[in-house]
Amino acid sequence: MALELRHLRYLLAVAEHGNFTRAAEELHISQPTLSQQIRQLERTLGTQLLDRTGRTVRLTDVGQAFAGHARGALRDLAAAEQAVHDVQDLSRGQLRLAVTPTFTAYLVGPLTAELHARHPGVTLAVRETTQDRIETGLLADEFDLGIAFRGRHLPGITATPLYTETLTLVTGARHPTADLAAPLPARELTHQHLALLSGDFATRSHIDGYLAQHGVRPRITVESNSVQALTEVVQRTPLATVLPDAVTHDHPRLSPVPLDPPLPPRTVALLERGEAYRSAAARAFTRIAGDLVHTRGYAPAPQ
Repeated sequence: MALELRHLRYLLAVAEHGNFTRAAEELHISQPTLSQQIRQLERTLGTQLLDRTGRTVRLTDVGQAFAGHARGALRDLAAAEQAVHDVQDLSRGQLRLAVTPTFTAYLVGPLTAELHARHPGVTLAVRETTQDRIETGLLADEFDLGIAFRGRHLPGITATPLYTETLTLVTGARHPTADLAAPLPARELTHQHLALLSGDFATRSHIDGYLAQHGVRPRITVESNSVQALTEVVQRTPLATVLPDAVTHDHPRLSPVPLDPPLPPRTVALLERGEAYRSAAARAFTRIAGDLVHTRGYAPAPQ
């Protein structure tokens, strides 16, 4: 007979009451059934756990040792059951999120604030990295979710559209183009000194594609892997950059310069491993992301 949890509970009830009758009443089983189950437990272990010769039933020395571990096992089980309940109702939990740099600048903060407001027991680990690294990390179970861009993805990656992101040329408020009444022709970018994200990021690939399409070869003076660094550089120098509109709107000292033709929009997507188990925290974060996109009025993504 295999050892089962009920045997532990039965033994501990008898030891507590020192009596089979009262233990059986507490357990809501018959006394003969309780006695039989304890005998089976003793046969399974090959030793006597209870001394039945006195006025009360008490644990033997072996029974004392076994009961200590039995109590620990039941405590651990209760803690495990509580942990499952806490994770399911989001009293606790954890989420590993990976994002590309532009989202650190304007999206991660509001998402984190809303997650903490709704589910303060959930811990969030955020990693800023390239889209390629996000996808390989998801497949390797290093991340639970990623925020990047819809496009060609590695096999096994599922992309759920969130919203449409638009980008434009951005300068400091005192830049010569800051007060242009009409859009700046794309060919004029040839004469601009630019500060851009480095070449291993999806945003840079998007910008380079636009420039190549219009035969523009600007002077790239600064490259950075930080959007925050770019905003600081542009505010303090004559350089221009290309940023999502949402970032520009959050910086009053930055001036958007419309381009003709405008940079093509792109679809922001929530990435995950297609066959992965979706935790309660991941499901909650997905709902929060959808709600935030709606309340902030971001352009809907094509489905």
